[in-house]
Amino acid sequence: MKNIIISVTLIISASVAWSQFPNVVISAKYFPEEPSVCFSPKSPNMLVVGANLKNIYYSADYGLTWHSDTLESTLGVAGDPCIIADSNGNFYYFHLSKPQAGSLLDRIVCQKSTDNGYSWSDGSYTGLNSPKHQDKIWAAVDLKTNNLYAFWTQFDKYGSTTKTDSTNILFSRSADAGLTWSQAIRINKVAGNCSDSDSTVEGAFPAIGPEGEIYVSWAGPAGLIFTKSIDGGLTWPEQNVKAASILPGWDFNIPGIDRCNGMPVTCCDISNSPYHGTIYINWSDQRNDTTDTDIFLIKSTDYGQTWSEPKRVNDDPPGRHQFLSSMTIDQSTGFLYFVFYDRRNYTDLNTDVYLAVSRDGGETFRNFKISEDPFIPNPSIFFGDYTSIAAFNNRVRPMWMNMTNMVLSLVVAVIDSAGHLQTPELEPAITASLDQNYPNPASDFTFMSFKLNRPAEVTLTLHDYTGKIVVRLMDAKKLPAGKYVEGFDLLHMAINPGIYFYRLETQDFSVSKKMVIR
Repeated sequence: MKNIIISVTLIISASVAWSQFPNVVISAKYFPEEPSVCFSPKSPNMLVVGANLKNIYYSADYGLTWHSDTLESTLGVAGDPCIIADSNGNFYYFHLSKPQAGSLLDRIVCQKSTDNGYSWSDGSYTGLNSPKHQDKIWAAVDLKTNNLYAFWTQFDKYGSTTKTDSTNILFSRSADAGLTWSQAIRINKVAGNCSDSDSTVEGAFPAIGPEGEIYVSWAGPAGLIFTKSIDGGLTWPEQNVKAASILPGWDFNIPGIDRCNGMPVTCCDISNSPYHGTIYINWSDQRNDTTDTDIFLIKSTDYGQTWSEPKRVNDDPPGRHQFLSSMTIDQSTGFLYFVFYDRRNYTDLNTDVYLAVSRDGGETFRNFKISEDPFIPNPSIFFGDYTSIAAFNNRVRPMWMNMTNMVLSLVVAVIDSAGHLQTPELEPAITASLDQNYPNPASDFTFMSFKLNRPAEVTLTLHDYTGKIVVRLMDAKKLPAGKYVEGFDLLHMAINPGIYFYRLETQDFSVSKKMVIR
């Protein structure tokens, strides 16, 4: 790593410019899809991701660089990954089973890592009930007790058209860090069929409330269904609540995607924000037209007894598809973040990825394009049933699948501060802003400019495409508020041609831009 001394020119200016967020390709091996990403509550620089069919990725630098491996277990690894982490920094990888002795999908498996994803236990299991099939697992952890809660769909027989065969939502808990699990119980009141479509109960997604309440929603023939437990899952209500309709159903067609769904994501605000205790459910459907899939949000401020009318999250004009959304809450701020695929900019199958943010409890939303380039999916390649997003202390990590030349890759956008997702009237509160370098692409010389809205210690670094620092341009230099322009002699710095990211950091803010060196 090089250290470069540069001169600074101070220019008073009020311009603020935002552009593309850095995209990091985590992997293009083994056709990764259906990602699940999680920060460590104990060490937030650590992230772990699971992806089909048995991929595991871990990062020690907030997601800038990644290590990859494959998960192994004598219980078998058969996909539908879900990653959660407890307050001690232990990660848990839930997935479907393919045991050496037993039948496919005969149980739900939980493997544990005590070293931030580097190694994993052989796994414990719950829900063993062969020959019935256990599918579509999702889990949550109560960070106060570290109790683990798992929810999934049990098929009497997957794909069966026999009327006596049904699907139900099952629940199991572990009070000993995943070593043992309670007997699985049914929590839904209206069963579904086994067709794996609108009339199947599926997509159970839990969240934990401020006092350890367990909230969960799923989709099925009765619509979007919600229930809760206030005693750690020991008891559940006699009746479920219909939170909303999914129209015409949760299973729908998107051109270029082999299959697509609008299954729900449940979150609860346990931050100290004004929206503390609010429960949110996010999903997508085609109520507006089969050519106009949209992302929706409802919320409850009375513990799930009543629900608001659906609000449309995507802010484009009608007539384009938005699909496969995921949602999270930054529990340091109470801000809501959504990631989804978006075709608002095209009339063909070109697809972007967008981030939406709500800073007012799901009343209003701002949308931002976060993918660097559009891509065109192909229905001959399975694209997965979900995306993923995590947020921690103003760091947001939306994750999705990309496709180039018929090859799937797993991509994450690096959003290191929520500052650049401010509404215009709040932008003066941002510590700093960073402009695009000029010229870009550059070959021998380039200029970078940034603005400080208040005095700060500034670090400016250049990273390669993997996130490794190749040049430290400025190191914790104290600067007054103002506009700065930096000139860099790329020839003397001996920077190889390629794609790079330059990053500005202060004590409480960071932002990156992409640049190309020829």
